[in-house]
Amino acid sequence: MTPRVVLVGPMGAGKTTVARLLAAQWGVEVRDTDADIEATEGRTVSDIFLESGEAHFRALERSAVAAALDSHDGVLALGGGAVLDASTRELLAGHSVAFLRVGLADAVKRVGLGTSRPLLLGNVRSRIKALLDERTPIYESVATISVDTDQRSPEDVAEAIREALR
Repeated sequence: MTPRVVLVGPMGAGKTTVARLLAAQWGVEVRDTDADIEATEGRTVSDIFLESGEAHFRALERSAVAAALDSHDGVLALGGGAVLDASTRELLAGHSVAFLRVGLADAVKRVGLGTSRPLLLGNVRSRIKALLDERTPIYESVATISVDTDQRSPEDVAEAIREALR
């Protein structure tokens, strides 16, 4: 069993929204590893970061991604930092992986003040820029396709992914 497509990208790229659209259009289930972690832990990602630390969250994330890649055959959306883990990157090899690329201006607009995003505490714009700079090459390294999301509707992004995977 393997996901039809795995969506990766930074916060604000629209992974969850696009995943839902693709799943509905294909008639398959959608799964989001952040939601899996929250359901298992009984607390939000933000609370896990604040109460248990990023290292603990990343360990939970690594397990959630491995389980989802092994057991889910629909559309899978990964948390923005999931690809930072080398073992996760290895597990993604051989899967259809779509990188939802987003520029700084659009990411800032979509994320807003980021109050529920623990990695954005402080200057939101500079933190998003730093995350984009750090992670974009990693997203590119695991992706089989890349789709620009700037100034595009989620429906348009989903259509571009469907076309690329035909």
